[in-house]
Amino acid sequence: MRRSSAVVVLVALAVALFSLTTVETLPVGLLPVIAADLGVSRSAVGLLVTGYGLVVAVLSVPLTHWVRRVPRRTLLLALLGVFVLATAVSAVAPNYGALLASRVTVALAHAVFWSVVATAAAGLFSPAVRGRVVAGLFTGPALAGVAGVPLGTWFGQHAGWRLPFLVVSGLGFTALVAVFALLPAGAAQGGHAGRGVEPDLRRFVVLMATTVVVVCGFFTTYTYVTAFLTDVAGFAEAATAPVLLASGVAGFVGTSVAGAVVDRWPRSALVAAVGSLGAALLGLHAFGATPAATVALVMLFGAAVGAMTTALQSRILVVAPGSTEIASAISSAMFNVGIAGGSLLGGLLLPTDGGVRSLVLVGGLLAVAALGILLTEPLWVARR
Repeated sequence: MRRSSAVVVLVALAVALFSLTTVETLPVGLLPVIAADLGVSRSAVGLLVTGYGLVVAVLSVPLTHWVRRVPRRTLLLALLGVFVLATAVSAVAPNYGALLASRVTVALAHAVFWSVVATAAAGLFSPAVRGRVVAGLFTGPALAGVAGVPLGTWFGQHAGWRLPFLVVSGLGFTALVAVFALLPAGAAQGGHAGRGVEPDLRRFVVLMATTVVVVCGFFTTYTYVTAFLTDVAGFAEAATAPVLLASGVAGFVGTSVAGAVVDRWPRSALVAAVGSLGAALLGLHAFGATPAATVALVMLFGAAVGAMTTALQSRILVVAPGSTEIASAISSAMFNVGIAGGSLLGGLLLPTDGGVRSLVLVGGLLAVAALGILLTEPLWVARR
């Protein structure tokens, strides 16, 4: 496969991840709008994130194992087709039940796509540029923070929440067309990227434990970040989209920085990202009533999450104890256990006396706990 075609396919796969990530988290930015339109509570809209995460968490590994013999070009096209159609259905859903069902369908495609896409993308290029390829691929999720959720929030507030879902469905279709036109059969089977470079079960287990705890901490706060911005920081509802945009820009920067250093300092990059996330969340609890501090700290956690996602996936391709696709499926499952657990925990804490501010404290403490787990990795490896 020519390098120019491989680069275009990489961009298309990044667009697909942008679309999936945007759809997964779009209810966060549109929480009050969707709740008002469908006549449900804010906690019920938060469950749209929880349900999505549960589907991915439970089914990533079995579905990825089930499709292991399907040619990767065929699989990628089928998954993108399901995403495009189900997201379009979300845009016209007449009630909460229909919206929930369409999101479950998207989550099924997400469960497999996220598991196979990094291995497929890395396999198109030389092993020497694996870290940069992963960083390029994950500019998609990073840009979802920059453009997807913030612009989706803005459009949803001004033109109704359905329009952003329709636009993202169109982006997914564009990615599908590019993959169909440029990716030849057999070109995305993984090759050298199909197995970990330095397989290590204990390191992988520590990595997964860190993932589930830190993501749970982040989404305890992030699922209800618009409520925090309005209720605690005092922003008007219309101002939440620019704040989320600033966080997304920082996330893109974090992804880019991680891509530049992760091949050289893979573990240190992950430690720095997790530590920064914990500091940002605890800082929000302490200083969240000050708008300027809130913006700075929201940008910090955006940068930290962007860097963490890139560093995590790159680390998986190194320490995966077997197939990197199954390892990525396990990681996706753990990530979404964290998403579901965090959004559910946030929903339970939201009506309590501590309100939305308590979510930030709990999220920060969980991120600090995740950093502690990650720092114990040398102790576990030394017990061989």
